[in-house]
Amino acid sequence: MTKQTYWYKEGVFYQIWPRSFKDGNGDGMGDLFGVIEKLDYIKSLNVDGIWFSPLYPSPGADCGYDISDYMDIAAEFGGMEAFQRMLEEAHARGLKVIMDLVVNHTSDEHEWFQKSRERIDPYTDYYVWRPAKKNGKLPNNWDSMFEGKAWQWDDVRKEYYLHLFAIKQPDLNMDNPLVREEVKKILKFWLDLGVDGFREDVITFISKEEGLPDAFPLPGYTGISKYNHGPHIHEYLQEFRRDVLSHYDCMTLAEAPLVSPRLALTYIGPDADKGCGADIDMMIQFQCMCADCFYSDYMPLPFSLRKLKKAFSSWQAGLRGKAWNMLYLGNHDHPRVISRYGSEEYRVESGKMLAAAYLFQQGTPFIYQGQELGMTNWYPARIDMYEDVQTLNQHLKDPEKKRLKLYHRASRDSARTPVQWTDGPNAGFTEGTPWFYVNENYKEINAAAQETDPDSLLNFYRKAVALRKSLPVVRDGSYREFKKWSGRLYAYERVLGEERLLVICSFSKKETAFRLPKACRGKAGTLLLKNYDGTGDIAADGKDLLKLKPYEMRVYRFGG
Repeated sequence: MTKQTYWYKEGVFYQIWPRSFKDGNGDGMGDLFGVIEKLDYIKSLNVDGIWFSPLYPSPGADCGYDISDYMDIAAEFGGMEAFQRMLEEAHARGLKVIMDLVVNHTSDEHEWFQKSRERIDPYTDYYVWRPAKKNGKLPNNWDSMFEGKAWQWDDVRKEYYLHLFAIKQPDLNMDNPLVREEVKKILKFWLDLGVDGFREDVITFISKEEGLPDAFPLPGYTGISKYNHGPHIHEYLQEFRRDVLSHYDCMTLAEAPLVSPRLALTYIGPDADKGCGADIDMMIQFQCMCADCFYSDYMPLPFSLRKLKKAFSSWQAGLRGKAWNMLYLGNHDHPRVISRYGSEEYRVESGKMLAAAYLFQQGTPFIYQGQELGMTNWYPARIDMYEDVQTLNQHLKDPEKKRLKLYHRASRDSARTPVQWTDGPNAGFTEGTPWFYVNENYKEINAAAQETDPDSLLNFYRKAVALRKSLPVVRDGSYREFKKWSGRLYAYERVLGEERLLVICSFSKKETAFRLPKACRGKAGTLLLKNYDGTGDIAADGKDLLKLKPYEMRVYRFGG
């Protein structure tokens, strides 16, 4: 076993969704040449690593999450040679590189599936196959997350295969030890190449309940209780850890739908240690992305700050001293956070406030491409302008106008429009024809304009990340929330010894008052970060009542 240094606890990561980040060869598709071109920009954000969404060869049924070859880089992104060059250049800048590991399912065009459907050994049982029931019904009542029911008939094999996501994403049979050996080969291949770890896509889905029984009906999610956190999940994750991951000083991050802090500890806490470390290092939980919906972005509810705060605080308290948090407010699977939890009217102010709300919690923060620029949701005029397979299969029975309104709010495609680099043609993303639509607000919102503005959101992110990394209290301090029941304010403190960091965030368009906590009253406080001019330090004899402007945030330091 290799000594684990837990380097990820010191870091901040930047997520790249490759096809929309930067086109470096003019063909309209984001690629690794564009990433290489922008490595200095990424480093300037004071981050320590990059998480890449899938770069592998793929037919593109789910924008790269339907993989046809796990041990190669797609030609459209520059191939393996470009990847190795990018890896070297990233490492030369002190940037770690994390790959997406997608092993719950493959593409139906993967060689394994093509041989499995023809019953060619040893691939016959690489996937979850079932015959039709005698009455002609599907093998069970499970739903697919993306396309109808979770079973698709195959005319070659004359059986149904399970697909928890798109029809072209058949589920692997992880109960087959040969499949697990394939996963270990994939892990070892990339780690030997120099990759620093993996974000593991819906990894908690890989163990299905024996017999694949019917599940209690849930709108759109029937079956999730039968395959999420399944009977062998810890056994399989420990096998990957023991046989491969423990031999490298690497990091693993698991996407984990429907996980609570208590359940997370069975994966990442001390109880998960079975001799070679926890199953995984960190978990991506969805609770912080459900403050305006019921589990799914496509089941909208009014935004609730109380719900968001409960998610934040429950994970801070639940993992304290036992495991490590992963922090985020946006990624490729969700629409833009300013359009959700902030305000497009107060885009810069609310963008800075949202950054402060999560960046000073305990854990490892992730910033999604364009988040640092304040990119917002995309509002196309027609449904046929959308690309995402999940979006296009939502609420199909609703009138088009109603569907379009929902998609404007909920579609993942809002996070997948090209990054807005300049106010020039195609937002500076490409010299060719973009593979996807550019958000029309790129003239106003772009990196070039923000580079020269010291008060821009981009430069705020740089300051906030640098500040976070300079304060030991952020990594090691305790956490306490104030104004728990407020629907307007999120305020919390981090305390380490004599040092106290107070983070105050207004989620309201109205002026809002906040009274300093008792421990801060009558004491001098240094204002470290703000999003409005005119605010300053707190004098020892100053007022205890602060009046906050719309979406105002302040970070104060007391003592230390």
